[in-house]
Amino acid sequence: MKILHELRSDAFHLQGIAEASNKKNKPKKSSSEIVAVQPKDGTQNSSSASLKGLRGTRTSDAKGTLIVHRESSNDSTPNSNNSNQHILALPSTKKRILTKSSSSTKIPTPKWHAPWRLSSVLSSHLGWVRSVAFDPTNDMFATGAADRVIKIFDLAKASVGREDALKITLTGHIGPIRGMAFSERHPYLFSAGEDKQVKVGCNFLPHSFQHLCLTSNICVLDSIHKCWDLETNQVVRHYHGHLSGVFCLKLHPTLDLLVTGGRDAVARVWDMRTKHQIHCLSGHDNTVGSILTKSVNPQIITSSYDSTIKLWDIVAGKSMATLTHHKKSVRALCQPSFESTFLSASADSIKKWQHKDGRFLRSFTGHNSVVNALAVNDDGVVLSAGDDGSMKFWDYHSGYCFQDTETIAQPGSLEAENGIYAAEFDGTGTRLITCEADKTIKIWKEDENESEESYAIDMAGWRKKCLKEAKQRF
Repeated sequence: MKILHELRSDAFHLQGIAEASNKKNKPKKSSSEIVAVQPKDGTQNSSSASLKGLRGTRTSDAKGTLIVHRESSNDSTPNSNNSNQHILALPSTKKRILTKSSSSTKIPTPKWHAPWRLSSVLSSHLGWVRSVAFDPTNDMFATGAADRVIKIFDLAKASVGREDALKITLTGHIGPIRGMAFSERHPYLFSAGEDKQVKVGCNFLPHSFQHLCLTSNICVLDSIHKCWDLETNQVVRHYHGHLSGVFCLKLHPTLDLLVTGGRDAVARVWDMRTKHQIHCLSGHDNTVGSILTKSVNPQIITSSYDSTIKLWDIVAGKSMATLTHHKKSVRALCQPSFESTFLSASADSIKKWQHKDGRFLRSFTGHNSVVNALAVNDDGVVLSAGDDGSMKFWDYHSGYCFQDTETIAQPGSLEAENGIYAAEFDGTGTRLITCEADKTIKIWKEDENESEESYAIDMAGWRKKCLKEAKQRF
């Protein structure tokens, strides 16, 4: 037995020497395996997210456990005995707030725009000026006010403040005029009001507009829209349908359609030729404040004081989508001519949308007021005007506010009468007209004396604002 025990001891000793020799000649492992448990639903936890930056091969076992074989650049690692370590990373149970990553935030580069300055002031109306429209030839513009009259001005003369800029005054409304539009296809002017009847008397009208068409709320219970021929001074068309005041109107760009919206919370589509109502677009719970029309679907977009925006199918007469991002009444809409998007304005913010499907794109934040008017020109300059007289100019593509100013009420008016109710760029985009509560019409133009050096973009402040918004909870 003693001899057998010595033989076994010698065998174990020789086996140990052989294993030590093999370990000495075997190259050291320079990789370590890190094991991370992946959730069954496929979502990433904090441990698996931290493994994204590791270099090496990755495998997974039958249980869905991710194993990363990390490669080491240093072959002479002192901790060779830990070269094949297994680290199990369990998912974190700590609740975290979902925020936008500031490291991946793309900061858009704003386009430089010259600041806008006040050019001239027209004091012609005797009430709040509520609407404005430019004719297709860009030779004149029309304004409607709470004094129940429509005034047509020569644009060139009004831009320099000449006294003979007023061409014609149309009387006949007995209520505030809330919306106006010139037809590009026919020599008609459309206006929407809150009165109970329409009468027009006129002795002069340019040859390009020998017909004047006026649409108005006629009765609180039976709204009638009338079209007048000024050559014979007779009514040629009647439009019946609205149950309350008409607040806005738009003309279809390619079809002979008129779209009106008002206090009865519906938008009505009219055939201009047959005088018939084609659709009654119902679905809003409050006043329809603004309307957009386009030649492609959705061809009608409406905003309401119920803080929603609806995209309509003009063929079926039904809503395609309802946008509920705003928290306050949406009082203004505008769309550019260079891309298929549009803007909506509310007291909380200005939002940019994709026209095709209503997808939200961006928010223009910083105008802390009830925004009554929006306007955009072909150069990408956006104006938002509030009921407190505040005016902000934005770059349409980036959302950068390059000018923050305020209108000046005319002498003799109350301090509260500095609100802006309507605004519109002319056909060239070089003149801006604002209709204000101090009974004036103001014309603005770009300051030609400013340059990119004298009026530079505040990139530091813009970057800071973008990063701050990126960290907000969403």
